[in-house]
Amino acid sequence: MLNFRKKRRSPEIVAIANQKGGVGKTTTAINLGAALAQFGRRILVLDMDPQGNASTGLGADADKRGDTTREVLSGEASLVATAMQTQLPGLFLIPSTTDLHSADMVMASQKERVYFLRNAIKKDAENLLEYDFAFVDCPPSLNLLTINALAAADSLLSPLQSEFFALEGLSQLILTMREIRKSVNPMLKMEGIVLTMHDSRNNLSRMVESDARNTLKQLVYETVIPRNVTLGEAPSFGKPVVVYDKRSRGAVAYRELAAEFLRRREQKKNDS
Repeated sequence: MLNFRKKRRSPEIVAIANQKGGVGKTTTAINLGAALAQFGRRILVLDMDPQGNASTGLGADADKRGDTTREVLSGEASLVATAMQTQLPGLFLIPSTTDLHSADMVMASQKERVYFLRNAIKKDAENLLEYDFAFVDCPPSLNLLTINALAAADSLLSPLQSEFFALEGLSQLILTMREIRKSVNPMLKMEGIVLTMHDSRNNLSRMVESDARNTLKQLVYETVIPRNVTLGEAPSFGKPVVVYDKRSRGAVAYRELAAEFLRRREQKKNDS
């Protein structure tokens, strides 16, 4: 088992976003977090999507979620106090419900509307030291909730579906990231691109992968997430795929992604 655990001053905040829906964003937030927890890291998944799919996928019943992301953003509850222990040791969740739609509307009228999440993180900074990474699962659109996530994040990780219009959507996201860096978060970095829903037998999948690697170089993770039935089944049982079927191709791929995620950090430390 890999163990790259080292003492950090604060958790690294990683926004997982793509303006296009259905690209494996929530699947990546759940399963990358779960795989890292299995590697001995302490992980917080923050569900910033009013659909609450990450919450459902981690086994949080809709009628038992208590305080949610909405209360965190409004200042009614702290991040750490809201975090729920999932069935996997080391993996915690701040859940979401459709009530988050109302928070989006309330924030829109506020002067500090893009900094609600950042302020919540700063307010609870000392208690967040117990976590190594926090993954923010963003809505599939560039709304105020997504901008809050990017304003608070250290880096952006974007799933890229292996389909025809994927690179076009990614180009829009990268442009958005540049604007965020100019206006609200100059420290935001591009963590990388993860190819998802990939079928190596399909010419289109291979073409998208080739184009992505030629265009984005080292930003594209070597690990590729395949199309896999168990990745679709696991959320309906409220489990990450690495728990639901640890031998499946999807589970193996996300463990490999987690290992590469940690290796990249070790490499950056060695290079600096």
